[in-house]
Amino acid sequence: MDDAQALDEIVHEPSREFVESTNVHAFMREHGMDDHEELIARTTREVPGEPDSGVDWFWDEMVDYLGVDFETDYEAVRDDSDGPQFSRWYPGGEINVAHNVLDRHAAVDSPNRNRVALIWEGEPGDVREITYHELYRQSNRVANYLESVGIGAGDTVALYMPMVPEVTAILYGCFKVGAIAVPIFSGFGTEATATRIADSEASVLFTGDGFYRRGSPIRLKADADAAIEAAGHVEHTVVYDRLGETPAGSGEGADGSGTDAGAEARARTDAEIPWNDRRDATWAAAIETRDPEHDTPAFPSEHEAMLLYSSGTTGTPKGIVQTHAGSLMQCAKEVYFGFDHKDHDRFFWVSDIGWMMGPWSLIGNHAFGGTVFMYEGAPDHPEPDRFWEMIDRHGISTFGISPTAIRALRKHGDEWLEGHDLSSLRLLGSTGEPWDPESWRWFYDRVGGGEAPIINISGGTEICGCFLMPMPTRPLKPCTLGGPGLGMAIDIVDSEGNSVRESNERGYLVARDSCPSMTKSLWSGDERYLEEYWSTFEDLWDHGDFAQQDEDGFWFLHGRADDALNVAGRKVGPAEIESVLIDHDAVNRAAVVGVPDETTGTAVVAYVVLEDGVEASDEIREELRELVGREHGKPFTPRELAFVEEFPKTQSGKIVRRAIAAAHRGEDPGDLSSLENPEALEEIRDAR
Repeated sequence: MDDAQALDEIVHEPSREFVESTNVHAFMREHGMDDHEELIARTTREVPGEPDSGVDWFWDEMVDYLGVDFETDYEAVRDDSDGPQFSRWYPGGEINVAHNVLDRHAAVDSPNRNRVALIWEGEPGDVREITYHELYRQSNRVANYLESVGIGAGDTVALYMPMVPEVTAILYGCFKVGAIAVPIFSGFGTEATATRIADSEASVLFTGDGFYRRGSPIRLKADADAAIEAAGHVEHTVVYDRLGETPAGSGEGADGSGTDAGAEARARTDAEIPWNDRRDATWAAAIETRDPEHDTPAFPSEHEAMLLYSSGTTGTPKGIVQTHAGSLMQCAKEVYFGFDHKDHDRFFWVSDIGWMMGPWSLIGNHAFGGTVFMYEGAPDHPEPDRFWEMIDRHGISTFGISPTAIRALRKHGDEWLEGHDLSSLRLLGSTGEPWDPESWRWFYDRVGGGEAPIINISGGTEICGCFLMPMPTRPLKPCTLGGPGLGMAIDIVDSEGNSVRESNERGYLVARDSCPSMTKSLWSGDERYLEEYWSTFEDLWDHGDFAQQDEDGFWFLHGRADDALNVAGRKVGPAEIESVLIDHDAVNRAAVVGVPDETTGTAVVAYVVLEDGVEASDEIREELRELVGREHGKPFTPRELAFVEEFPKTQSGKIVRRAIAAAHRGEDPGDLSSLENPEALEEIRDAR
């Protein structure tokens, strides 16, 4: 079966019993909606003759329907007098994310007070469970510390932290005092970290001595110090003791309670971290000594809550500004409807706090008193079944991961799934990049048991959520993203801005309206914001992806529009050629880029990661080149095809094709601060 056939087959049909149990079905029933098409129409545009319809109606309805608490009622759903580029959502209202995701659940009379908010597992195997009441007290201590060092509303606080439960307390502590949290990926080195500290001008930095990765300690503090020296600004650094390497005399275990759950693992470390007595304080001294009570004030709806960085193709990373009302509304809506939140759920999305999906998972689930699972380490340590073992042991019900990670795990073989009970999984999730049909089917059939739908979502840091999101009530074809999310006025247009959605043509993914979580400009100012997102089409947000709706109404993405290959006047997305290559039994992963060509304008160059046990050879190279030529036409036959061990990718699993193309051409690849493994570029250069 070729890719076209594989993508056209409906492989998931939810049972009637499952559909009728979902939150989205209940919402439709309450509002008299008969089918999915009516649901999307009424939540994304105004329907003639139907007063309960449109983007404004939906986002107004969501406040009460999702049980979101505003301290002061808003005067209008939004003010868009300055155009969709600068819509102000819930003007006049006052709200605090921390109250909604934490304080109300920790109240004395709340049934969630002693419920587990976080389950955490360290790579060495240590496990901690934190209740809402415990998280509330810890977040209050963070808030009181921040106020003690002069941090208040509008100040920035950076989080360069290992993935431990304390990151949640830091995030919520920032929300409580109105500070702007700046999460930074724990895998970044000095330059990338310094860039974000310098741009945000953070005066407080939370970090750790390190964390564990594939059985070895990875130390953060020296990189944090180097970044501070390069960036300036930071006056106070709080160091969390994960490895047991804080200065002698702290007397605290890794959980700050005096216990030592990770003693066996930490006993293997013998290095001391660098220390600056004028700037540095241990977590135990700075946080655990504080009052566990703190009054959480409300702030205007548009008050900044987070500064999330998204790497651009050139220049400095983009600082995405998220607000209290906007981030809360979007995350809560998506977890409740798209991932069908239930009280018993245990939600695990493979992420770092420095990627949007980290805060998204926490805010979206904690808005409803849900339980989030967090994991510190590598997916294949000590064996390739680590995820499957944890899903079994902790009873995970929702599991989200990137397609790249699934391709890597599939490479280890089906035998690692054997013996693990994954029947607790109700829904699967994915984001970050296009799927190939074979890997999607493996995830669906082998991990989800052929029953759990894959909620494949796409949006971005810019909206702290998704433009496209399948509802769990809908049938699925492999790799589909379903269609527009609820309340998201999304379309597909040609180069002139004309809609081509209904004609099933490929075009540019755009938003015809704003949403509450759409970034309120960029931290660097309006000029770059307007140029990045609003300059291609008049009053349309250009998201930069190629999209297409098929004849049955299923939406698909074909990669980034700026990655498109224009070969002899014919355009194709790299993901389409990559999918053909991945479908070959010898190939595990593929990356395709375009390079200048005197004859065709652009030529295709492919890099391939082979399956274990497959030896690279000229025979396989020619077989793969011929395969692409047969499937896509001779002009798209790769001019060059090289074998490598890995691709440069971001912490979210996205392959950075522009870096591959630049390495191939011997050019400066530009901003590489988002790369998890920049050393992979050397192999790309050598593979030529």
